[in-house]
Amino acid sequence: MMKLIRGRSTLIASLALVIVMISALVVVAQRGGGYGRGRGRDYQSTDRGGVPTWDIDKKFSKELFTFVRIKYDSNGYGRGGGWATDYRDSELNFSLRLQQLTTLKVNPEPIVLELTDPKLFDYPFIYIIEPGALEFNQYEVIALRKYLLGGGFLMVDDFWGEDEYNNFYREIKRVFPGREPQEVPLEHEIFHCVYDLKEKPQLPSIHAAWAGRESGVIWEPRSGSDTSIPHYKAVRDDANRIMVFICHNTDLGDGWEREGEDKWYFEEFSVKKAYPLGINIVTYAMTH
Repeated sequence: MMKLIRGRSTLIASLALVIVMISALVVVAQRGGGYGRGRGRDYQSTDRGGVPTWDIDKKFSKELFTFVRIKYDSNGYGRGGGWATDYRDSELNFSLRLQQLTTLKVNPEPIVLELTDPKLFDYPFIYIIEPGALEFNQYEVIALRKYLLGGGFLMVDDFWGEDEYNNFYREIKRVFPGREPQEVPLEHEIFHCVYDLKEKPQLPSIHAAWAGRESGVIWEPRSGSDTSIPHYKAVRDDANRIMVFICHNTDLGDGWEREGEDKWYFEEFSVKKAYPLGINIVTYAMTH
């Protein structure tokens, strides 16, 4: 696995992660467009849907940040598309914005891996979406535990309500029976290390945002659950490093995926919430 850098004092010097201020995102929004327009889910497709690519220096190909989506099984199909929700516009757009808005060198081609793939340990950041029906097999439990304790970072995104959380909780407790997910306070550096967030953002899906535009009810209802409050929880290692960052009652992936579909949604949710927090999360993952 890529050697991870510890300590905030070495963050900027080691990665040269100089961030263009939030105004740069506003400029992007003012173009009146965006990339990734909901092209469907052909899992074998290499189509970029209009998202531009960029050249990479092959001498540094092993030092690029690569967005890694995890493919998993579901105990039933679950809502939405399971592991492939928002695929693949979400990671294409996010990789592009990381490349544009930071000096982090980014692979223009995101990848999909299973937890048991030996290549997993080549990448310090992995992403699981919509885990409300996720089900790990025993080999995946062992592989994920080894990956995270070895310095890896897992971001979990886009699940709502108690039932979906309880399913994910049951599965992550199989990975770490002795470690409890804990709410991450707003004061934690993950909310401030690049963009200084004043609140824990809640990202609705684009359809929930449209439906609640006038009423302000942007959260996604689930039977018997209060989904109005976003929760960001973490599973930490013995050194207090976040290994698993859990984004519950929120959907950052839609904020990345849908930027080309609606200018209002892009400006209100992609620009102000999804990209700033996403960049913060990757920055933390790559430097701890």
